[in-house]
Amino acid sequence: MTSDKDKSKEFKSERFKAKKFEPRKIQIKSMSQREMEDNYRKSLASAKERNKAIKQFFLPLTNFLAPVTRPFSNMFSNKIKFVTDEIVEMPELSRIPIFSKKDFTSKIGYALSLGLKEKEIFFFGIMQWVFVILGYVLWLQMLSWIPQPVWDSIQQCLDGPGDTDGCTVAADIPLMLWGILCILLVSFPIGIFSAAMGTTHFLHKQNEESTVIKCMQASLSNAWTSWSFHFIDGLITVRQIIRRLPQDNKYEPEAIKAIRRAREEALYYAWKVGTAGVLPSLVVGDNLFNSGKNSIRFVKARFLEIVKLRAAYSTICWIVGIIAYIGACVTMWFMGDMAFADTGGLAIVKIYQYMVFPIAIATMIVMIFLRPIYILTLCDLYSEYLESIGEEPKLPEDPSTAKKAVIVFGIICVLTICIILFRDSIGLSDILSTPIKF
Repeated sequence: MTSDKDKSKEFKSERFKAKKFEPRKIQIKSMSQREMEDNYRKSLASAKERNKAIKQFFLPLTNFLAPVTRPFSNMFSNKIKFVTDEIVEMPELSRIPIFSKKDFTSKIGYALSLGLKEKEIFFFGIMQWVFVILGYVLWLQMLSWIPQPVWDSIQQCLDGPGDTDGCTVAADIPLMLWGILCILLVSFPIGIFSAAMGTTHFLHKQNEESTVIKCMQASLSNAWTSWSFHFIDGLITVRQIIRRLPQDNKYEPEAIKAIRRAREEALYYAWKVGTAGVLPSLVVGDNLFNSGKNSIRFVKARFLEIVKLRAAYSTICWIVGIIAYIGACVTMWFMGDMAFADTGGLAIVKIYQYMVFPIAIATMIVMIFLRPIYILTLCDLYSEYLESIGEEPKLPEDPSTAKKAVIVFGIICVLTICIILFRDSIGLSDILSTPIKF
């Protein structure tokens, strides 16, 4: 096997030069609204056929690995997709009332008073923040395994003439798979500590003592459901964040892109609103499917309050995100020449390492302050909803579930460590060290 020093000699990237601007005349074809909608439907149909062909191509491998992958796919599959399908069809969703950040901040009194009384709430928030940062650091590990010559080859491919499709495949596929693994690992502690936070509320409502151990025991009793839901929600959230990033798709007209993005935002919003009652429901011991059913009934019963709360919470998170983006730009400015490698290309790994600072500050604000208010308010609304239908919440107690979930989580952590330690032996380093050929 070749050493890292030999690999660096296999590809020599040239120092980048500024490209001369060459204006070109662009022919623009006018299209009616109907034609744009028809083209959009055709693009969706072609994408569906393409995905079907890809699935058929990998079918033999999928069937071969099915005995190993089926238990995990069943465990973490989206069993509550029906929530989005039902909520997005609600006519009320198209007539969202005017909201204000006061719809969120007005609830801060209850959350803060409960937080000051039950200090474990902020402890759970801090732990969620810590694991989010650890997940980002874990994702950076694979980013650092990709040598600078590969990043340079990707940049030269993007800047070069002709079709640039596939230029980033060498980095996209492994980073995507590694990212899914990171989300899977992080979603376990996030789910447990989120459920523990909700457990604090229900114990307080029942005039029972709330302690870290008592809350953790209750949340771990439904660990599989918490883990599964937060993994699904994490994938959907990360996917939507990526979709919101600027994209240069020369095959998609701007009008069709606007329609597609509006549809994606509508489905994402329907998911977030529709699953508002999932966390409180799983806190009291319901499985994922029943939590989805209960959430739909809960949202329909308290629609106005939930939509206003969600909209205000999302708006404040957007503001935090914009501030984090500005912080990232400022960080890049302070980096100066450190943002570039010796070859003249961007030092991608170093840039993402410095990005941990604005990301850490933004996630700290969300995880320690905003998210606890949101979760506690949802649990409070859910408690009122259960009282209105004559049901009394009962916290789960099942230590066996906790042990099995922790063991599986530990096994996945060990496998991840093995990938990190033996990446050279399994050939992963060679795969990540292959530059783009163009």
